Amino acid sequence: MFDSLSDKLEGALRSLSGQGRITELNIAESMREIRRALLDADVNYQVARDFTERIKEKALGQDVLSSVSPGQQMVKIVYDELVYFLGETHEEISFSAQPPTVILIAGLQGSGKTTFSGKLANYFKGKGRSPMLAAADVYRPAAVDQLEMVAESVGVPVYALRETDGSIVQDPVRIAKEAIQVARKEARDVLIIDTAGRLHVDERMMTEVSDIKSAVDPDEILFVVDAMTGQDAVNTAVEFNQRLNFDGVVLTKLDGDTRGGAALSIRKVVEKPIKFASTGEKMDALTPFYPERMAQRILGMGDVVSLVEKAQEQFDEKQAEKLQKKIRSESFDLEDFLDQLNRLKKMGSMKDLVGMIPGVGRQVKDLDIEDDAFKYIEAIIYSMTPEERREPQIINGSRRRRIARGAGVEVREVNQLLKQFREMRKMMKTMTKLMGKGRSLDLGSLMGGQ
Repeated sequence: MFDSLSDKLEGALRSLSGQGRITELNIAESMREIRRALLDADVNYQVARDFTERIKEKALGQDVLSSVSPGQQMVKIVYDELVYFLGETHEEISFSAQPPTVILIAGLQGSGKTTFSGKLANYFKGKGRSPMLAAADVYRPAAVDQLEMVAESVGVPVYALRETDGSIVQDPVRIAKEAIQVARKEARDVLIIDTAGRLHVDERMMTEVSDIKSAVDPDEILFVVDAMTGQDAVNTAVEFNQRLNFDGVVLTKLDGDTRGGAALSIRKVVEKPIKFASTGEKMDALTPFYPERMAQRILGMGDVVSLVEKAQEQFDEKQAEKLQKKIRSESFDLEDFLDQLNRLKKMGSMKDLVGMIPGVGRQVKDLDIEDDAFKYIEAIIYSMTPEERREPQIINGSRRRRIARGAGVEVREVNQLLKQFREMRKMMKTMTKLMGKGRSLDLGSLMGGQ
């Protein structure tokens, strides 16, 4: 995420690290490098200019503290400005006092609206709400089928209107209005309307989405932006905002080759907050957008708060206390270990998780950390009998050979896993004693989650 921009900003700031003090001369050179980095990332020219002018003004107007270097002080100034340009504070969805809260999704075709709609429904479902989707994209081939598949994967209903022959009714306004009635009848408190997109901004699309807005009076209008399109996304956002006056922006495909132009420009150009960021294809790869956390990641500082939140979603207190008792009594087994691995996998992409650890993200950005890094460990454990998982000490030579054959690995890999498991169990028991009885321990807490 923003690797190129991060590297170039780091290079620009590094030039000040050996300086004794901040001067107009070294500031001017650094600002040229930062402006070039922003323009290379496809940031709006005026935004890039304002960004560097504000940094220069702040830097020259401050006395360098004796306890920090000029380079460190500049990192703080750049960080503060990134937070400012990204929006300063996180803004939540505004829910209606009279359910359902109607959320209208708009954007160009290919921006990821339909997938985002499913992710948003899944997000609200995880927050204890009862969402429903409405299929108002009636033109794109198989768009309704796609939304229904997405909805089925997260266990959320879809309202779609078909003719008696099975074809889609070509009336998105009617579909949206009827969906609200159905949502009320079924006691759904959130209705997400997926609208049609086009390959470019045109009058027909704008009129149609404006008609839907007028007909249903949505509580929120979210504009979905493909983060890889840079300045083009900002220009499109301006036109949509003029017609719809949307409430917030969603950045999709942040896991791709994102240069950062859309994220850094769109907030200042349209003056609307970025509310969500999508970082993968999985239905749980959606996070609320926090400007300060994004600024930290752009500057290579990690994002430990998001990491902790992801861990806390998977590791609950009761389960952790139960696990702690098993560790203390030396009854922690491979079944428990497998359960912890599965919880860890649900936290998201392994490379993304590692990138959230302060000081580590930059070191691993060029490494290929696969999401199925644990597949061989899982295969070995699944090749064991329930008795062997509960009592790994009974696994002798013949059992190891059978397990290796079942998992498609060498016997030495089985031996290695069993050895690592024994060492890990000892370490966890030692850490539990050191932590005392007041805290619980699991793989989430080892990563900072408890």
